[in-house]
Amino acid sequence: MTNEKAIVLTVGNRRVAGTVMLPTPFSEGMLFVHGWNGNQTQYGVRAKELSSLGCVCLTFDLYGHAQTFEFQHQATREDNLADIVAAYDYLAGLPNVDHDAIGVVGSSYGGYLAAILTTLRPIRWLALRAPALYRDQDWAQPKASLDRSDLNAYRLLTVPPGENRALAACAVFQGDVLLVESEHDTIVPASVTANYRTSFAQARSLTFRVLENADHALSDMKSQAEYTAVLKKWAIEVVLTARNRAS
Repeated sequence: MTNEKAIVLTVGNRRVAGTVMLPTPFSEGMLFVHGWNGNQTQYGVRAKELSSLGCVCLTFDLYGHAQTFEFQHQATREDNLADIVAAYDYLAGLPNVDHDAIGVVGSSYGGYLAAILTTLRPIRWLALRAPALYRDQDWAQPKASLDRSDLNAYRLLTVPPGENRALAACAVFQGDVLLVESEHDTIVPASVTANYRTSFAQARSLTFRVLENADHALSDMKSQAEYTAVLKKWAIEVVLTARNRAS
């Protein structure tokens, strides 16, 4: 049985809407981070799937999205990383959530920020779908104003972990990783996924999957269902295995 509860997170002087799914009983925590121009409802089905395994799942809307979309032009990566930290702290603070058993599921921009989160908070499991990549400079500049042509060129490069904050985080991450690529992704090309894949040198395990015929947004129902199935299968493998070992 899963209870669903709407919440409001406080991030400085801002408010962020979220939804927490509380299975009974529960122990592990899973935080879901949507991509740029997305919202928390995109992860509703997947959060319910993982909550059915006994995980406490939290979805939320990044600042500049959903109810705060009017402020998207001024939202920075710093703002959105602060949102994720606040969401993590809320999840970790819930009764019976094991602080040593928290995972993050992120897509695109959300995947990029989720990777950085691993250097700020304890993360055991990390699932990244089409994680984006950005230059470290202009961190405090509104994300919407970044040079798109420069960004596209950057994403075609081979970038060493030492030259990018997100990749550097991946290089020292020692938990279990799921990395998912879309075959026909024109926004986050395979070269970006390759940079992430080679950076996870110290991961406990790395599961890599390519969604055939899928685009970046998973525009068709088949791609959506396939990703949900991949995510749930991976969660069963790593979360339930860890749970059984602890019992």
